[in-house]
Amino acid sequence: MSMITERPVSNSAGQPPVRTVTGAPVAPRRDVRAVVSAYVSLTKPRIVELLLVTTVPAMMLAEGGLPSLWLMAVVLVGGSLAAGAASVLNCYIDRDIDQLMRRTKRRPLPTHTVSPRNALVFGLVLAVVSVTLMAVFTNLLAAGLTLAAIAYYDLVYTLWLKRTTPQNTFWGGACGAAPVLIGWAAVTGSLAPAAWALFAVVFFWQMPHFYPLAMKYKADYARAGIPMLPVVASARRVNAEIIGFAWLTLLSSLAVWPLGMSAIYGVTALVSGGVFVYEAHRLCRQVAAGGAVRPMRLFHWSYVYLTILFAAVAVDALV
Repeated sequence: MSMITERPVSNSAGQPPVRTVTGAPVAPRRDVRAVVSAYVSLTKPRIVELLLVTTVPAMMLAEGGLPSLWLMAVVLVGGSLAAGAASVLNCYIDRDIDQLMRRTKRRPLPTHTVSPRNALVFGLVLAVVSVTLMAVFTNLLAAGLTLAAIAYYDLVYTLWLKRTTPQNTFWGGACGAAPVLIGWAAVTGSLAPAAWALFAVVFFWQMPHFYPLAMKYKADYARAGIPMLPVVASARRVNAEIIGFAWLTLLSSLAVWPLGMSAIYGVTALVSGGVFVYEAHRLCRQVAAGGAVRPMRLFHWSYVYLTILFAAVAVDALV
């Protein structure tokens, strides 16, 4: 007669003890929802949201109206898979430092919810599918830009720049701005001055967007040995870059105005960009004064700013 006993079994996913029949272990029943959630979190959905915010308006401006829904669907699916692939591979490469940082130690790889091998395979599959979709259903320029963005983010930024230079955010900025070019190329098969101007907006925006986050988690990055600018540079230097790049973001957004845009876009760019610059100066004054600093205010506002600006691009393209 068999005896059914319950004993604790080491379980990296934090599941309850496994019930075993003497001499015949019974495999634990995995929580499918938790596993799916872990894989989704590897793709960093917030970054995918940013992709949607910038890509669709760029496509609308390139088309001079609303592109075909089929093309938009292909680009959004392919682009989302590409952004997800880049993020998964980023998590795979950074698994050694993620476990050292409070902000990232609960990610699926540091907690062993997903194995490194599975994450690598998942990321590579997403990359292949995304580039294939873009090549088959859009054009080779859009597909090539998609592949280049994934490779640059993971091989150049994550593997090299992030760990070696405080200018990693600047040189890595091309990855975050690439969806604008990809969306434009998918519609027209080429890149126009307006596409490059929008690319510049997102490129310069990333410094005043990310440096506040790096300021908040300065101790985390220092613990992991990552030379983010706020970790290795003086407060004065960081302030100068935040303010300088905030102004460059505003000026780049205004450079789009004469490239076929109306006052709907122009006034929105001027007002929202002005608030963005004001918030950058506000944070830097707090830092210079040596009092209480709230860097995440600028971080969160930067998302709002970019959403407002590209919504204006979309509206202007339709009217």
